[in-house]
Order: sequence, then structure tokens, then C-alpha cells
Amino acid sequence: MKKVWGLIVIVTFLSGAATFGQSEKEMAEEYFKTNDCAKAMSFYTAMLKKTFERSALKNYTSCVIKTKTWGDAEQFFKKQVKNDDVNAAWYYMYWATSLNAQGKVQEATKKNELVLTSSGGRIDLKRELSDEYRATSQPEWARDILLAARDGVKRTDLFQLELASVYRDLNQPEKMIDELLSYGTRYQNTEVVQNMLQDFTKDEKEQALLEKVLYEKIQKFPNEGFYNELLIWYQIQKKDFYKAFIQERSLDKRFKHNGTRLYNLGMLALQNLDYANAGAIFDYLVKEYPKGQLYPVARRMAIFSREEQVKNTYPINRNEVEKLLSQYQQLVDELGINVRTVEALRNMAILNAFYLDNFKKAIQILETAIEAGKQEKNFIDKCKLDLGDIYLLQGQPWEATLVYSQVEKSQKDDLLGYDAKLRNAKLHYYKGDFVLAKAVLDILKKATSREIANDANSLGLLIMDNTGLDSSETAMKEYSNVELLIFQNKKYAAIDTLKSLYKKYQSHSLSDEILWLTAQTYMKLDSNKQALATLKLLTEKYSVDILGDDALYATAKLYQEKFNDKDEAMKLFQELMEKYPGSIFVADARKRFRLLRGDVVNQ
Repeated sequence: MKKVWGLIVIVTFLSGAATFGQSEKEMAEEYFKTNDCAKAMSFYTAMLKKTFERSALKNYTSCVIKTKTWGDAEQFFKKQVKNDDVNAAWYYMYWATSLNAQGKVQEATKKNELVLTSSGGRIDLKRELSDEYRATSQPEWARDILLAARDGVKRTDLFQLELASVYRDLNQPEKMIDELLSYGTRYQNTEVVQNMLQDFTKDEKEQALLEKVLYEKIQKFPNEGFYNELLIWYQIQKKDFYKAFIQERSLDKRFKHNGTRLYNLGMLALQNLDYANAGAIFDYLVKEYPKGQLYPVARRMAIFSREEQVKNTYPINRNEVEKLLSQYQQLVDELGINVRTVEALRNMAILNAFYLDNFKKAIQILETAIEAGKQEKNFIDKCKLDLGDIYLLQGQPWEATLVYSQVEKSQKDDLLGYDAKLRNAKLHYYKGDFVLAKAVLDILKKATSREIANDANSLGLLIMDNTGLDSSETAMKEYSNVELLIFQNKKYAAIDTLKSLYKKYQSHSLSDEILWLTAQTYMKLDSNKQALATLKLLTEKYSVDILGDDALYATAKLYQEKFNDKDEAMKLFQELMEKYPGSIFVADARKRFRLLRGDVVNQ
């Protein structure tokens, strides 16, 4: 019986000790949170003598610094490094922290050196110590302990990513880049390197250094494709598609990619509106792979790139449009009318309708395309949308809405269906049926396509802000009719009507919109002096309205791109950044300002 009671006493004692230990930690943390450092230190000291916990040691050291109880801390650290060999490195680290707080830099340095030696060959511990050094803004010691770990196991590939981060903290970009490139070539992990470089090389000098180093590596190690891959990625980030093309072309020849990667690069350049380089890339593919699978699509995309250049150069040159049509026709003659050329036929129809007013021929070409591509539902519906646009160009809105509605029904919950619905909404708007247009636009605000949702929102706001002001809504109807003229490429007639509208409705809420549309139309006609005068009037009279930043940004761009007035452009970009700090144009304005000033800017 005595043995049983003795066992119960022992179990109870051990249980009580565990409870005491747990409450000891809780009490220490409670006192620490309430800034009662004297009591917190007492509990932390007792805890740490029994079991090591890094957070407890960190909080203890924080209290030492707050209370300046240097003598007690000195005795505590001395005992702990003697009694706890396993965790001595941590005690030396926080001892150094305490000494640094006293201004005893040399003594702190000696303790940090002991961190390196007392951590021995424990690689994981050295990593944790390095992380803590970084967290406490001591990158030099973070570097030294990682390098010590390398030396200890004779492995230069150890901690490459960690050291890259540390060298970034130390502002040593050369070593940072060297660690990342060494890691990348060793493990062929392009994605990790790209992600880290994107975070690290935000400074223009670092960007220039990276480009220089990569070119040097490519020359020194021509068979190591990793460097080319990384340089191409970097140049694409800068949107320098010409340089990316040069590198990609080299890889294409060396590794026999058969033009697939070059084609993807060309499409990327096209998406980024770099039509000249997109055209050059596709031309190269046509020339290099005349019998390859990509030949038909590359040939068409080469023409399409030039088409986009022509369509975005104002005023539109009809002779250039004729050349494009001739090139498309040559492609169709060479490859025949089939699924490989239906997109070319569709482009031909659009050019004939929108830029040569040859509606009859455009419709004939579309009908041919539909017949050739009848197995592809999406293609047929795209052609129907084009057909609806052509009917609208001809002034046949009922025919237009009929085909738009067919596509809405055919592609109910898909992108083409939303596109068709938006075109129908614009058609209602052009006709002056603002209630119906607004109802459709409200539905489209929830569309999955951001572009369609944004267009719907913009037009919906325009209608909401400028209807209901008078019972007839005359001004809005006249304005929407001008937008129809512009859609129909009747820009000179639109300008005359807009001038008349501004005189008539200067006090109307639409007046700023009228001036903005006038300026945009002048720019499309390359009538830049008239555009500038209109934008200045808009800025003077309506700078506090919603189009104020749009007008100022457009004015600055005109001075930069059309009048080559660098000083005036810089002045206006600066004004935009100061006057409209929340504008969506601020980022580009800052980039343009720095470029004009002569800075090296990441495009």
C-alpha cells in the first residue's frame, strides 16, 4: 500500500511540475505583453534554464535592452553557453545583440564570431541563424555564416538562393546575379531565377548589369542555353522584342525548334502592339520555313502585323490598304480557299468594308469564308459579327441587329455571345434607345471579359450621366449619332457635327465629352494642331471633371510624339503626376518623363 501511495505522489509531483512549467511560460509571455520586463525576465530565465525556446530568448534579450540590466544578462549568457552546448550559438547571437545595444561593438563582434564556430557543422542551424541575422538587419553576419557552412562541407552550390537574397541586402548586385545564375545553370530552374530577378532587379543599374553579365556569359558559354533563355525573358520584360528576336533566332537554329518559339514571340510582340517587330519575326519564319507547318499562319500573321500598322497610322493610307489586300490575295491564290486561309479572307472583307467602302465585295468575301469554314462554329459566328458591322456601316441597323442576335443566341454564355450583346447595346445607343441600351449594358458589367465589362461600364456611365436632363434627350441623341458617324469612318462629317454640337451645348453636361471626342477624332485624322487646341480648351474649362487627366495626358503625348517638343512634354507629364496622383496614367507619365530626361528606363 505504501508503494502505491508513493507512486501516486511521484505522478502527482510530475504532473504538477508540467503544469508549473506551462504556466511559467504563459506568465512570462503575459508579463512581456504588458511591458512588465522585470517579472517577464524572471520567468524567462527560469524557463530557459530548463528548456530552450528561441522566442523566449528573443523576448528576454528585448527586456534586457529595455531595462538595461546588462550585468544580470552577462551572467545569464555566460552560464547558458556553458550549460547548453546545443543552443550555444543562439545564446552567443543574442549576447551580441545585447552588447551592440550597449555600444560595445568589438565585444559583440567576438560573440558573433563564436556563433559561427559554436554552430559547428550543423547546416540547418546555420540557415536558421542566417535568417535571424537577416531579420535583425545584420546581412554581413548572415552572409558570413552561410559562407562558413559552404566551407565546412566544401560545396559551392549550398545556399545559393539564400546568399543571393543576402547580397541583395548588402547592395552587391554582381554577387547576387552570380549566385542566381550559378543556381540556374546547375539546376536548370529558370522559373525560380526569373521570379527572384524580377524582385531584385528593379533598379536601372542592376538591370543594365544583368543584361551585360548575360551577354558576357553567352559569349563565354555559347552551348549553355540557360543564359539565352534568361536574356530572352529579360528582354521580353522590357518589351524589347527586337533583341529578344535576335536571341530566339539563335536558339531556334541551335536547338532545332522549327520556329515554334519564334512564332510565340511574334504573337507576344503583336499583343504588345509592336507591329514592326512582330512583322519582322513572322517574315523570318516565312523565309526560313517555307515548307513547315507554321508557314500558312506565319504568312498570314506577317500581313496582319502590317495591317495593324496601317490601321493605327493616321490618316489611313488607302494605297497601303490596297497593298495589304493584294498580299492577302496572293496568300489565298497560293494556298487555296480552305481552312488555312479563311482568316485571311475575313481580314480582306474587313479591309474592303471599313477602309475602301466596298461593302458588296466585303459581303461576298465573307460568304466565301463562311462556306469554307462552315465546320467551325466560332469562326462562322465571328463572320456574322463582321457582317453585322458591315450592315451598320451601310446604314442598315435592323439587318445588323438580326445577325448580332443570332450570335447572342448561338454563343449565349461565351465570349462571342457577350461581344454580340455589347454590339447590340451600342446599336441601341446609336439609335437613341438609351433605356434599352442601358439595360443590356448593366447585364454586361458582370461579363467574364474585363474588356467587355469595362466598355459596358463606360458607355453605361455616359448614358446615366447625360440622360434624364430633358424630356427629349436631344443632346444625347445627337451625340450618339456622331459616334455612329465615327464608327462608319465618316470622320470629317463627325468633326463638323461635333463643332456644331459644342456651340449648341456648351452649358450641357455633355460639353466635355463633345470636346474629348472632337480631339480624339482630330488625332485619328492626324490633324494634330486642331487636336491640341481642342485638348487645351478641354483642360482649361474642365480640368476638375472626369476627363481632366485624360486631356492632359493626351496633350503631353502629342507634344512628345507629334511635335517633338521635349521640354513641354516633360512639363505636362510632371503636371499630370502632381495634379492627378491617382490617375491611371501616372505610371506611364512617370516612365515617359524619365525617358525624356535621359534616364535608362525599363520598358
